[in-house]
Amino acid sequence: MTHRDIVVVGTSAGGLEVLRKVMRGLPADFPASVLVVQHMAPSGPGLLPRILQDGCALPVSQAQDGESVVPGHVYVARPDHHLTLDEGRVRVTHGPRENHSRPAVDPLFRSAALAFGPRVIGVVLTGRLDDGSAGLWAVSARGGTTVVQDPDDAAYPSMPRSALRYVDIDHVATADELAPLLVRLTGEPFPHTGDLPVPEEMLVETRIAQEDGALRQGVLSLGPLTPYTCPECRGVLVRIREPGIPRFRCHTGHAYSIDSLLAAVTEGIEESLWSSLRAMEEGILLLEHLSEHLETAGEAGATAAMLREKAREMEQRSTTIRRTVIEHETLSVETIDAASPPSGA
Repeated sequence: MTHRDIVVVGTSAGGLEVLRKVMRGLPADFPASVLVVQHMAPSGPGLLPRILQDGCALPVSQAQDGESVVPGHVYVARPDHHLTLDEGRVRVTHGPRENHSRPAVDPLFRSAALAFGPRVIGVVLTGRLDDGSAGLWAVSARGGTTVVQDPDDAAYPSMPRSALRYVDIDHVATADELAPLLVRLTGEPFPHTGDLPVPEEMLVETRIAQEDGALRQGVLSLGPLTPYTCPECRGVLVRIREPGIPRFRCHTGHAYSIDSLLAAVTEGIEESLWSSLRAMEEGILLLEHLSEHLETAGEAGATAAMLREKAREMEQRSTTIRRTVIEHETLSVETIDAASPPSGA
């Protein structure tokens, strides 16, 4: 018989209050290790362990690289570092960002599935975009148990909704139901019929998150090359051959689900538009400066007039660019769903 004794939790926007509710609902004799990733700013002060400790009967600490995983303890990811598992040890690494995040949810879930198979419970809570879906698929593929917060109960339903779209979910629960559900699941033994096979892609991607070089680990063998480039490093993206959510990874290691890639690419378009607008307005200022210089030097004439005319033409073009950048949208499935008319409308 096997017990589920590894609980991995991932969340993003709106997750703090749900995490606090779950932690306060776990008893002092909770028989599993809990590992938590919440998206956070790289320069954040790392106060999440202190916040979650308030009212929690279990010890809560910021994860330390190399420490052993013990039952009845909560490990929280550090800002700007991935949290993963490796043979019963915590790994805290500065591997490539996934889904534009570090820490990201997918590396934790994937590494837990790889190391502990059916002993894992993966929990996806409120959050934007779709980080956690691929990791939850890995948990399911290795025989683990999958849980998502009810999207109707989530402040930001995109992460749990994406998981429901791409993964066979075992349990859907509200924030109030999560802690009792985890207590029940960790207390129920179940027959261990043997570990399911480990997909090569899961092994490679876990090693990349743990700072092994992507090229050396064979990232280019994960799937066919695509015409897309990585929004972070401009490297070529490989489409990963894996059931479930479509995903991409570049040769330096950055990884994207399809929704995260869409958001990053359209965000990059806005950055490029602002850059074009800046360059255009610098050109206008320079043309005006040259015109004034000629007039001050007493050399006003056809050249100065032509410079002023070119400045006016460039200002008209810059107005078009400014209007375009103001109207530009950063797209994702979440924003498109929000803008779509209700069914039957």
